[in-house]
Amino acid sequence: MVRSTENYEILCNHVEKYIGPIEGVFREIVSDLVSIDVIVAAPTSKRNYYTLVTYGMSELPMTVPDGAEEFRYSELMICLPPTWKISDEAFKDERNFWPIRALKTLAKFPHEHNTWLYLGHTLTNGNPTKPYSEDSKFQGMLLAVPDVEDKQGFFNLDISNEKVVHFFTLIPIYQEEMDYKLKHGMEALFGKLIKAATDDVVNLNRKNTCKKVFGLF
Repeated sequence: MVRSTENYEILCNHVEKYIGPIEGVFREIVSDLVSIDVIVAAPTSKRNYYTLVTYGMSELPMTVPDGAEEFRYSELMICLPPTWKISDEAFKDERNFWPIRALKTLAKFPHEHNTWLYLGHTLTNGNPTKPYSEDSKFQGMLLAVPDVEDKQGFFNLDISNEKVVHFFTLIPIYQEEMDYKLKHGMEALFGKLIKAATDDVVNLNRKNTCKKVFGLF
């Protein structure tokens, strides 16, 4: 499909305004349905971590339920520590590449399956579910509102009168947390994550907020 250069420039300007300077873009040349580029915003003094944002997901509308037409267009992002290795060479190692793979996979998911992604949605890594890499025990992603200084300004990008692009950040979660959300709901899981001071930045050593302790539960 032919993508809009104008929309791409609008999105990049939006990222630089609310996130920080763009350090580079990893482009996807060939794709059957939508091509997903990954824009890399460099760490800054205010946001001392990488912010990776997709472009391409919003080129097509998602299939949303009645009443949610406002949220047909979205892009995804994920935040990585400033020590994360980000380069073509580093991405040959799945331990470095898995967040980018997850971004691309989830950005294509609604278009491949005629569905949508929205706040609180969770998706597992593969079927059967497995950890993202050998050094990560996370097995799924949770969509959340990005933690930026101007949340509303960043969340809503007006492309035209008919098209508003919304941004969701990916929070890696454990299998037990996905199970908990299915049983108790989105707000209950967010409550546990907030109580554990979970933020947007991927932390491979983050506590599993729903891990059962043998003999206590």
